[in-house]
Amino acid sequence: MKKNNKVRITDTTLRDGHQSLWATRMRTDDMMGIIDAIDSVGYYSLEVWGGATFDVCLRFLREDPWERLKMLKAKAKKTPLQMLIRGQNIVGYRNYPDDLVDRFVETAHANGIDIFRIFDALNDTRNLMAAIKAVKKCGAHAQGTLSYTISPVHTVKKYVGYAREQAALGVDSICIKDMAGLLSPVKAKELVSALKKEVDIPIQIHCHATSGMAIPAYLEGVKAGAEAFDCAIAAMAGYSSQPPVETMEAVFRETSFKLDIDLDALRKINKYFADLTLKRTKGKGFEPVVDTEILIHQIPGGMISNFRSQLIQQDALEKLPDVLEEVTRVRKDLGYPPLVTPTSQIVGAQAVMNVMVGKRYKVIPLEVKNYIKGLYGRPPGPIDPKFMKKILGDEKPIEHRPADDLEDMLPHATDNISEPDLITNEEDILSYCIFPEVSMEYFKWRALSADKRPKTPADIELEAIPPVSETKKKLLVEAAQSQLIDPILHPDDFKGLKTLLEKASNMQLNELIIKKGDFNLALKSGGNGSSGKESQSTVSEQKDPAETLNNDTDKATDNLTDKKDQEKAETLTEKLVKKEVGDTIAESEDTINAVMAGTFYHATGIDKPPLVEEGSVVNKGDTIFVLEAMKLFNEIKAPFKCKVVKKLVKNGDAITKDQPVLAVKKL
Repeated sequence: MKKNNKVRITDTTLRDGHQSLWATRMRTDDMMGIIDAIDSVGYYSLEVWGGATFDVCLRFLREDPWERLKMLKAKAKKTPLQMLIRGQNIVGYRNYPDDLVDRFVETAHANGIDIFRIFDALNDTRNLMAAIKAVKKCGAHAQGTLSYTISPVHTVKKYVGYAREQAALGVDSICIKDMAGLLSPVKAKELVSALKKEVDIPIQIHCHATSGMAIPAYLEGVKAGAEAFDCAIAAMAGYSSQPPVETMEAVFRETSFKLDIDLDALRKINKYFADLTLKRTKGKGFEPVVDTEILIHQIPGGMISNFRSQLIQQDALEKLPDVLEEVTRVRKDLGYPPLVTPTSQIVGAQAVMNVMVGKRYKVIPLEVKNYIKGLYGRPPGPIDPKFMKKILGDEKPIEHRPADDLEDMLPHATDNISEPDLITNEEDILSYCIFPEVSMEYFKWRALSADKRPKTPADIELEAIPPVSETKKKLLVEAAQSQLIDPILHPDDFKGLKTLLEKASNMQLNELIIKKGDFNLALKSGGNGSSGKESQSTVSEQKDPAETLNNDTDKATDNLTDKKDQEKAETLTEKLVKKEVGDTIAESEDTINAVMAGTFYHATGIDKPPLVEEGSVVNKGDTIFVLEAMKLFNEIKAPFKCKVVKKLVKNGDAITKDQPVLAVKKL
């Protein structure tokens, strides 16, 4: 053991901490309220940018990620700022051309990033080359990364081989990125020892606390020669986040290793985030437990909170155990990719599709096909040729570096922008290149005056009680009984309505009014001395015209006391669905419904012509629209030959599972 050896800490509170626990919902104002204290702790670096923060800033928080970076850099004068960059994926979910990688890195460095942690989900060194080159060119610190996982094809020898390749490209350090908490103390010692023998550069360890092994893994890794590790402040640590910095300080205090951090500052910071957690999660927070199931399904810490959120949106949280089991099967089918962005989304989304649809690989996201074609890089293990043919047909996977097929993007980046006046600077162009649809939504929102801007998706989330399916139903009934309706029902959650109707007899309801436009749910109760006061809740704004259930509703909700009455409730719910899409459905023979909740797009790519128009005739298997779900774009195929009678949703609309999307006539 080295004597008096200083160990460095990277603080992840402002990036991976809240990404892992809050689905990345921390605001810029939240960070600015404590950045001075964080900067004074004595950390080696602050991870504040990259990963999912870029996407979520635009998509959910309606914030400019570039502006966040500038503001943090203006305050953090003592500590280097660090970002997580996904190699050729940058901060997106696919490979981008080299010119975009180069300009993004250059601009990020100019705006405040000092250290770039560069990783590839498949550990394909070819996907790291452009980013490493760009970082070295601008004089910043290039940290290579080993995406750590456990599988029959991942060995210490293989990781050392990856490290040699990255060292040859000139990285300044290497991080063992254990995104799921799989690194055991024994393996930490073994891997760090092997790396120190083969590459003469500093080694850092990044672990999630999910399995409970991270703290001893850090200790054994440092003893073996690692010079740094990642932590978060206690209030934002543990479970699927990183280990608490306070705990690690106590652990290393009894060794010859020195951390040299300000404990008084840590106490101040921890209180700040403990208070903020109540505000940002409305008391729900996260489950502070050890999850040893992570050792089986390997869903990473950065994804697990978002994964649950996505299943809740699908009204399928009860299917989580089935989905996690399916994740292991899909991962094996795809050659055991490490589960980190974007492969975690690719594997996770396919697993959800398989479970939700009820048949494996009946619906295949475009990204899954591209992965098998090699467009994300070289899979770690072999893929069964029969399975490959099932997905690709007669197409053959590529063998070269995927980015070699991509043309430069920047010269024509703004050619197809329908509203160019929304673009105000070069950073906007970079955001648009990576997330065109999401960026344009943000730019349009930004262009509105403050009093005209609708609530952000994140604010709407906060206004709602945590949407756990059974809890929603229970609270809805209890609220109705007490004449207090809270925003706990999604506008299209007809299952919740059905439950409400089935139990209406217990509530003595004599009137139920549902307006679709801004979704007002009003209940008037009578009997048993009830005051009959009306209670109302607004959940979210919708684009559809307001709809009101008429007297048929009153009749259907009177005296629901037996099986026949429950059947009436089911019929009423079906009628409600019919009214949501208008009389067109009645005039057509069928509808094509959404297989999952998500966002409807009429084509792949913004400003592209629709795949189908009203009046179009499509054959079985033709792509008819795109459903963005779980950050992936799913090309939805026609289940039969038909004529499109009417589109029932608009481009960019949020849609729910089983919601009618196209009214069609079978041919």
